[in-house]
Amino acid sequence: MGEFWPVPDILAFLGGTWRAERVVRDLASGDEGRFTGTVVFEPLEDGDGLLQRESGDFTWRGVTRPAERTLRFLRGPDGTADVRFADGRFFHGLDLRPGRHVADHPCSADLYRGEFTVRDADHWHVVWRVRGPAKDLELVTDYVRTDVP
Repeated sequence: MGEFWPVPDILAFLGGTWRAERVVRDLASGDEGRFTGTVVFEPLEDGDGLLQRESGDFTWRGVTRPAERTLRFLRGPDGTADVRFADGRFFHGLDLRPGRHVADHPCSADLYRGEFTVRDADHWHVVWRVRGPAKDLELVTDYVRTDVP
């Protein structure tokens, strides 16, 4: 097997609770922040996807605040998923069958490019690079499973 761990069914893989550690770097200013928290993937009411609830603490410029985010992972074909914002807007597709996926999300004049990699059954990693007229960011997140599915 190569450096990536194939995921035949993303919803089955993600279900449960994960610990998230994120480093946020503003590459223009040099500022760096950190998020530490919990990410829970639970079945949607209709059973056709997962609701991702992320909550924790984000420290930026020496100030720590609570932070949270909700996304929906809707079942796609052949073990893939469509990732949507909480309000239902499309965010990006996600196919981890080869253990790695690159996704783009245009947002106004900015481009978000995410690289998702799976290391094994209990570890995955995401790097978002955000470029645009007002943004030059890198967000690196490591996820570690905290429960046994």
